Amino acid sequence: MASMKFRFACSLILFTANIGIMNASDTKAGLSKSEFGKMPDGTPIELYTLTNSHGMKVSITNYGGIVESLVVPDRNGHMDDVVLGFDNLAGYLQPGEPYFGAIVGRYANRIGHAMFKTGDEEHRLYKNDGDNTLHGGRVGFDKRVWTALDLSKVGTALELKYVSPHGEEGFPGTMTVTVIYMLTDNNELWIEYSATTDIVGPVNLTNHSYFNLAGQGNGDILKHRIRINADRFTPVDAGLIPTGELRKVEGTPFDFRTETEIGAHINDNDEQLKLGKGYDHNFVLNQQANSTNPLTLAARVVEPGSGRVLEVLTSQPGVQFYTGNFLDGTFHGKGGKVYGHRAGFCLETQHFPDSPNKPNFPSTELKPGQRFTSTTVYRFSTTK
Repeated sequence: MASMKFRFACSLILFTANIGIMNASDTKAGLSKSEFGKMPDGTPIELYTLTNSHGMKVSITNYGGIVESLVVPDRNGHMDDVVLGFDNLAGYLQPGEPYFGAIVGRYANRIGHAMFKTGDEEHRLYKNDGDNTLHGGRVGFDKRVWTALDLSKVGTALELKYVSPHGEEGFPGTMTVTVIYMLTDNNELWIEYSATTDIVGPVNLTNHSYFNLAGQGNGDILKHRIRINADRFTPVDAGLIPTGELRKVEGTPFDFRTETEIGAHINDNDEQLKLGKGYDHNFVLNQQANSTNPLTLAARVVEPGSGRVLEVLTSQPGVQFYTGNFLDGTFHGKGGKVYGHRAGFCLETQHFPDSPNKPNFPSTELKPGQRFTSTTVYRFSTTK
């Protein structure tokens, strides 16, 4: 991860450039704060809303760093919320809540058999996904209260910070994590992650927003058209742990190199689709970010009815494409809308699942004195 220091410097240059755009905007842009609820112990939780001069809005709560709403225009200028979630904190405290919009960590995605080694030392984690650890364990970053800092003096931005103590969920070292959300007048939501540790261990951070570009709660996402910039993906076993193979997408239902409806092959008689109950797989991005190009286009999604377009750019080597396979109508979201099967899709920018146990995967190891950094951009536009 030594090269990440330079990558972080490059992304900060881009970040600062976009802050300059925000300062040049009219006075409609800004940040506001409101009450969102209280934790069972009485801790107050806040909701922070970033607004740009075009009327795009993103609301983020300091509980789990959750993107609670994301309001963007369609081709006719009609504004709608395009992420799944709840109207208040109580919704996110429900048992089995599926990580709507949250920061997930210390290790996003799965670690096989809930264990890994650093050198000769074995670390046992909490098993919350069968025999595996998923999204950081029983109480991951998505269920923690973060410290918020208003950055509106320098741009339409919010900083969240969390210090994860040594041994939390079985992970070694005290890890200090900072996440910055920034909204630009280019209708982009930037998310900048940073982490340091005092003991060597893995880190993998992402955002777990479920998107529906037709508007949250407005049907399924099977007619959305997606392109993923990946020639290979990481096939999984019955526990959804990567086998270690980097398999070519050519000739499989995982070939999204050209724009394809999400539902075009989702019910094909394919072993990997059966294991995932749909798409729940990591794609190996073709163009790896580097010091010259700190961000690469991971995916582009179009919703034909509204004309909304989402582009996802990242400094990470992979993206997990998930099609809401386990949504079943149990959760009633914002405005009482029912979130049924495949009501949203996720594009989780990340290092690969189970990397601590797969030496051939890009390393997720963070050492004392190093800084982990990662940038993701969600860019919205429209098409005719």
